[in-house]
Amino acid sequence: MIVSLDETKEWLRIEHNDEDGTIQKLINAAEKYLKNATGNTFDSSNELAQLFCLVLIADWYENREMIGKVNDKIRPTVDSILAQLSYCYEPQEGGTS
Repeated sequence: MIVSLDETKEWLRIEHNDEDGTIQKLINAAEKYLKNATGNTFDSSNELAQLFCLVLIADWYENREMIGKVNDKIRPTVDSILAQLSYCYEPQEGGTS
């Protein structure tokens, strides 16, 4: 796990539990997206991977009508972080980066 539900809710500034299921789905999707895009498995010890997931989750959460597209304001940040996570870490089978 790269980010927890509590960390994500804090990032999104959400205090209620009404959307925990939706937020957890976004967390799972962001972590799978990162794995698929980089070929690496990351965990919570990688702060850049955490930031990537939180930024992507926030974009998806705040722009639900545009899910599947990254907001133009967020795209440069996401692309830059994704490039670093793709090329700055050695691929690890079943391990963590």
